[in-house]
Amino acid sequence: MPWSSPFHDPIQPPKGKPLVTLKDAADYIMALPKNAHDAPHWQIAMEQPIDAAEGRNFIMHARIAVLRAMNYGSPGPKTEPRRKAVKKHRIIRLTGSAAAPSCACC
Repeated sequence: MPWSSPFHDPIQPPKGKPLVTLKDAADYIMALPKNAHDAPHWQIAMEQPIDAAEGRNFIMHARIAVLRAMNYGSPGPKTEPRRKAVKKHRIIRLTGSAAAPSCACC
């Protein structure tokens, strides 16, 4: 696939224009400061568009790698518990004649 291959959904960086193609993503990563560019998460984000442009990987993998690198270090979304707390029930044990079965067959 060529470098002009578009992402399925454009990537919106914190500042600047949206990243629409593999070339846009590569240019964005290359324009980062040296210390950020050399970070492992950005190195992975750079490998994926190269692999996608050379046909060794999918464009979606490149998109995910760039998004993960952009969101690296930021806290994830706060999630609410999915279940309500279980109500506490008291177990009553029947003893004596109340515990015996009430049918005539037993």
